[in-house]
Order: sequence, then C-alpha cells, then structure tokens
Amino acid sequence: MTDWRRTALGAAKVAEERFDAFRFGLKRRLGLLDPFEILPYRGYGTARELFLRGRVLERTGITRAGQDDTAWLNVRNMARRFASDEVPEARVRASFEGTRIETRAGVEGFFDVSFRLPEPLDGEAGWYPVELELLSPPSPGGGEVRSTGQVLVPHAAGFGVISDLDDTVVRSSATNTLKMAWIVLRNNAHTRLPFEGVAAFYEALQLGGEGRSFNPIFYVSSSPWNIYDVLEDFLNVHGVPPGPLFLKDWSPTVLGKHRDYKLGVIRRLLRMYEDLPFVLIGDSGEEDPEIYLQTVREHPGRIRAVYIRDVTSERRDAEVRAIAEEARHLGTELIPVQDTAEAAEHAASIGLITPEAVSGVRAASN
Repeated sequence: MTDWRRTALGAAKVAEERFDAFRFGLKRRLGLLDPFEILPYRGYGTARELFLRGRVLERTGITRAGQDDTAWLNVRNMARRFASDEVPEARVRASFEGTRIETRAGVEGFFDVSFRLPEPLDGEAGWYPVELELLSPPSPGGGEVRSTGQVLVPHAAGFGVISDLDDTVVRSSATNTLKMAWIVLRNNAHTRLPFEGVAAFYEALQLGGEGRSFNPIFYVSSSPWNIYDVLEDFLNVHGVPPGPLFLKDWSPTVLGKHRDYKLGVIRRLLRMYEDLPFVLIGDSGEEDPEIYLQTVREHPGRIRAVYIRDVTSERRDAEVRAIAEEARHLGTELIPVQDTAEAAEHAASIGLITPEAVSGVRAASN
C-alpha cells in the first residue's frame, strides 16, 4: 500500500471513530439510546483454549425472518442491520465453568474473549456455552444485559473443513456486485437458496470416512458482520452443519483486502489445529483458487483436497485448471466441480466420506 493511501486511510479511521464517539455521546445526553444487547458469534477452540467474538449494540428491532416475509420487510430488516448503532468501549464479563474474564469492546462495539483453561476439557466434541454479561455502560432503562455464546471444540477429529459461503454454499452471484446486493437485500434465510446437495455433503464430511467422526467445519466469508444472523439462520434453516463464521467489518476504512483477510483466517485455523489436516471448499468466482493454492504451498501435507465450484466463464476455467495443475505437483488435488455430487464422489474415493453418503448427496443434488 502506498504511503499516501495509508495516510488517507488512517485519517479516515480517526474521523470515523470520532464521529461514532460523538454520535453515541450525543444520543446518551439526549436520552435517545435504545436498550443494549450482546450479540455473540459462534466461537472455536481446543481442549486448552477457547475463543469467542461478539458485539455490543443498541437493539435493532429486527423481526425474525419467515418463509412468507415480503421483500419490503426483508429490505427494512437489512437496512436496520446496516444502520445498527454500536456501544463503544463496553466492558463485558465472560464466564466458563467457573473461570471469569473481563474484556473491553472497541469503538465499533466488537469484543474478543480468550480463555486459557487451567485444566484441559475432557468432555465430548461439540459446542460449549460461554456466559456473557455487560458490566458497563448501563443499558438505558436499567436491567441486566446477558447472552450465551457457543464455542466449538473438536476432539479426535479426522480433518477440518474450511468453506467459503457466497457461491459455494449459498447462491449469491458474487461476481456481479449489483446483483449480489439485490439478492442480499430482498431475501432472508428462508428465501435465499443453497446449492443442491450442500447440506448432505457437508454432513457427510462432518461424519468423516467411517461415518462416526465430528469433524469441524469453519465458514469464511467477506460478507459483513452486520448480516451474521442471516447467515447463521440460513445454515440452520437449510440443514447445513453449523460452524464458526468468520466475517468482515465493512467499515469504510477496512474495505478490500479480501485475499489477505481470508489467508489470515486460514493460517490462524491451521496454527490452532496444528495436528489436523484440512479440506478447503470454494468457488471460481473470486480468489478462492489462488488463496487455496497459497495455503497448499505454505502447509505441505496438510491439505487433503480442495474443491472449487465452477461458477464462471471458460477463460476463468482455464486459469483454475492451471492452478489445479500446480497444486497437484505440490501433492494436493484441487478439483473443479460442476455440482456437489461430483465433489462427493471424489471425497468418497479418497476416504473423506463414506461411499454410502454419495447416493444421498446425489439424490439431494437432483
């Protein structure tokens, strides 16, 4: 990044933070603040460490999505998500099995919780609850502000899965910015459509080659944290296995940097689960093939397979085939696929899922 751009972004960030602080202070003085809430995001961890992210906001008034919601109601709810008002510098206490820690949110209301456990967890693989409580500032109208987050801890997994979301799990038309924006605005978790067979395939990957594992699935997207609830509900509604979601802050000062952001998340996960091989799933629409090839280069022997859904033109297909050839020379198969069943067939051939699971994916793909 050039010096002038770095300086401009730094100045914009300072201006943005000062405006947010001024707006929050003015609303508090005028008694215009809405009650506060803590929104936890699905976390991840190991037997010795737990990580959880969340955000403290004024209540947005978003209604729960339904199958019969009108496009106008969906647009209104989406507008409220992007117009949400954060509570800067909020203090939050997190509790897990008798251990308590305190953390402070940043100016955008985001906070991070990190537990280093005195004794390793000896329970089964799955989701562990973390209790969250707002300590300050007090919520308008009084009363306690509490929430419960969930942290995924895999034990004895065979491998992990890192998956993109847009045009990989959910139909988004990510290569057409205006069309994607329109799809996101006018739809909700019920009306946005997954690719056929995705739920069955991801469930098979979670169960593994013997059908008895609990392999963790992590979702990495450049979508903003503002629509976290939409994506979480989408996975639930369509039966796609839940997993931690890694999204981006769409502040004007941090837009872009898609490749660096996504590589950063992948590197963090591979460091945390250092003994676990991974499967990477994405699409040809943006930079997934290049990002996953870089991951294969940096982590030889760690990537069991890469699946790339073909959503682009023949010219892009040629680029992906060249990337696949380089990945093959590095010892990892990068497989461009037309549909989910094709990915499932390959996954079964190398022992990632059971052979019996393929028929279920194929049936769901028709």
